[in-house]
Amino acid sequence: MKKPIKPVFVVVSALLLISFCSCSLKITSGADNRETSSEASYSTEAPVSGASSGITPTGTSEQGSETAVPSSAPDLSSPVSEPSTTDLSSYGPNVIGFTSKGYKIVNEDGLTYINGVLVVNKTYSVPSSYGPGDLTDECREAFNTLVSAAAEDGLNIFVVSGYRSYSTQEGLYQRYCSRDGQERADTYSARPGHSEHQTGLAIDVNSVSYSFADTAEGQWIAANSYKYGFIVRYGRDKESVTGYAYEPWHIRYVGVAMAQAIYDSGLSLEEYLGISSIYA
Repeated sequence: MKKPIKPVFVVVSALLLISFCSCSLKITSGADNRETSSEASYSTEAPVSGASSGITPTGTSEQGSETAVPSSAPDLSSPVSEPSTTDLSSYGPNVIGFTSKGYKIVNEDGLTYINGVLVVNKTYSVPSSYGPGDLTDECREAFNTLVSAAAEDGLNIFVVSGYRSYSTQEGLYQRYCSRDGQERADTYSARPGHSEHQTGLAIDVNSVSYSFADTAEGQWIAANSYKYGFIVRYGRDKESVTGYAYEPWHIRYVGVAMAQAIYDSGLSLEEYLGISSIYA
């Protein structure tokens, strides 16, 4: 006949079994947590850096502050700056990069558009074959409205230089280089393919002279041209960012909303968009 199992022995055995299982669960749980933490630390995606003039698909950089590729496709008018990936196809057709302010850089048939603005400076050029042949209809209409408004104030604003073809700019630039040398010419004249006049969106008014800034017309242009969609393109003390000397006579059509925003900011177009103006 078997001896009965004592109740005390049963209780002790049960407690030992529960304690052993609890320790095993803690060890397993701790190992799982360490593995998860380790995996996360190595999978964190680093931001992609680029130049002040934008991030190119190949990651080529120029001088300037670092920027990051945005994480989601923005509207053209909305800057973005969150880091994501160098695959630009998801941001829309013809996107070649982003500016340091997060605006998309779009290239269409050799023309560069940033925030809806056709950009032409020392960094961004237009093809030699491009040209509307005259001021664009929108630019001419806006300028006529500007002229009428100035006339109401007793002032006379007129065009002295509007559209220029690639070949015309080439001749002018070569003449200036012959006279002053290329280094000096580059401070006040655009190389062919880099002139805003070739777009049909830029106008030199009244007098190509620094003294124009002190005339009644010059002061009116500086204070009011933005109301009609124009900016004084090469501002005073902006040479280091625009690439050109101060030109109080040179106005550029960008549309009323953009002109208002740039005027209110006190920035040049390059500063506002976050781009460079440097010859390669």
